[in-house]
Amino acid sequence: MGSELTYRRHEPQTLSDSYSPKPNKPWLSVIRPIRYMLREQRLLFVLLGILLGAFFIAILPSSSHRQITYHDAYSVSQLAQIMNPPQPVYRPGFGSISSGGKVPLGLKRKGLRIVVTGGAGFVGSHLVDRLIARGDSVIVVDNFFTGNKDNVMHHFGNPRFELIRHDVVEPLLLEVDQIYHLACPASPVHYKYNPTNVVGTLNMLGLAKRVGARFLLTSTSEVYGDPLQHPQVETYWGNVNPIGVRSCYDEGKRTAETLAMDYHRGAGVEVRIARIFNTYGPRMCIDDGRVVSNFVAQALRKEPLTVYGDGKQTRSFQFVSDLVEGLMRLMEGEHVGPFNLGNPGEFTMLELAQVVQETIDPNAKIEFKPNTEDDPHKRKPDITKAKDLLGWEPKVALRKGLPMMVSDFRQRIFGDHKDSSSSA
Repeated sequence: MGSELTYRRHEPQTLSDSYSPKPNKPWLSVIRPIRYMLREQRLLFVLLGILLGAFFIAILPSSSHRQITYHDAYSVSQLAQIMNPPQPVYRPGFGSISSGGKVPLGLKRKGLRIVVTGGAGFVGSHLVDRLIARGDSVIVVDNFFTGNKDNVMHHFGNPRFELIRHDVVEPLLLEVDQIYHLACPASPVHYKYNPTNVVGTLNMLGLAKRVGARFLLTSTSEVYGDPLQHPQVETYWGNVNPIGVRSCYDEGKRTAETLAMDYHRGAGVEVRIARIFNTYGPRMCIDDGRVVSNFVAQALRKEPLTVYGDGKQTRSFQFVSDLVEGLMRLMEGEHVGPFNLGNPGEFTMLELAQVVQETIDPNAKIEFKPNTEDDPHKRKPDITKAKDLLGWEPKVALRKGLPMMVSDFRQRIFGDHKDSSSSA
């Protein structure tokens, strides 16, 4: 055994240049990478990539062709708007909206959460109607000093409507996007008894600051006092008696504007200021001492129409729907104001009495009484600023809007008694 091993150790062997346990096969250099790709699933990914690339190459020309055919349905400007929609302007607070641009087709506008102070009143209730119809959630805050539940009762049961009995002279905690601050008695009979301008405005501005809400103040043409400039423009500072019988309202609203601008400049609150001129329409208080409601109620009751002074003092009268449109445009716009919101059509008190006679009773008498203290002699708004920046102007003429107010007053004054008496 040992000799055999010795023999094999010394047996001459032929050595090749390179060691290989198996003979070299030339086709293995081709097969080996393919087999590796198959084992590691590399080929699957390569094929997938090729298919995806081919798919996108096939799609691109057809989509460019479709873009050309869009011109049949859209203008170039509309296409630009679709391809590059306006970016929404976000404000800190409970919610946010885009203040400009259109809502893309198929997408609904996001409803806002809005508080309307004085929302059960004459103007406030009409504003609530418009906001609810637009799809917003509305919280009405009212102490019912001059407001009335009947004005908003048709919204009871609507999940987007809330009613809070509250006086704005006390603080209020809410989470809202916008605040329409209308809570303030607007007729001499009421504001002399309960002036709430300053404290109520201060509380609502504090709420707007805390929650980041946009705040709209409904100021008044009374900030011009007995004006020495006619018509009145927003840059006119007014001629107000600071200690007169009307000063609690006139100076209160002037102070409210001051507070709003201070919160805007000092605390960054987004504010809007509207100076409202004489407004009339359905749901107006029947016996609030304002001239239109006085004349209409007196004519319906067959009483003399009371004209104070010589009847030559002038006023401008806008229908409530025009005012609500102006308030909403101001709130949604990007301009602070103040803005005059009124109808530049000017009437003397005698002319107004004659229009009421024509509408209700041609035989109604006119009775003259001494004029009240600090009664402005002329009142007419210059609405150039509202036309240019808000695209707003009143649409309803006095002779067109007055019959709608008369119909509402007739129903509220006589009610069912009118129907029963006529049938009897």
